[in-house]
Amino acid sequence: MLPPLSLPLSDEAATLALGARIALSVGPGMSIHLSGELGSGKTTLARGLLRALGHAGKVKSPTYSLVELYPLSRLDLYHFDFYRFHDPKAWLDSGFREHFNERSLCLVEWPEKVGDLLPAPDLRITLVVAPHGRDATIEAFTESGRRCLRSIAEQASRSARNAAD
Repeated sequence: MLPPLSLPLSDEAATLALGARIALSVGPGMSIHLSGELGSGKTTLARGLLRALGHAGKVKSPTYSLVELYPLSRLDLYHFDFYRFHDPKAWLDSGFREHFNERSLCLVEWPEKVGDLLPAPDLRITLVVAPHGRDATIEAFTESGRRCLRSIAEQASRSARNAAD
């Protein structure tokens, strides 16, 4: 078991960069839960990940549509936002479960609104507003998630060493 990784994110560019780092090691069949209060940077992180995966178009928060599909060359990315769910049972009625499969990468904002009905994540990323900007805490729950977390940690360590030089 890997311990959670905590990273300070000083601004929007740092949040986009974290999304790009994550993109280097994610793949089809993975699920990433994004938690944090309104304005904590969940959609910004998703935008960084999508840009790094090759999506050149607009990335919007799916708060009202509940899901946005981004067909990419190597996978279909589903970006969910369950902020408007007031009852976890809405998940059962939504038909979204079918998108959590071996061909898709699923990003889920506000997973706590669905509770235990949502498939378990490979990674959980919690974003918190802090005095310096944001703090990200990344936890891994599967072997795919642990590989991704190790990759993110190695990249962050290299970036810190390069910044110190």
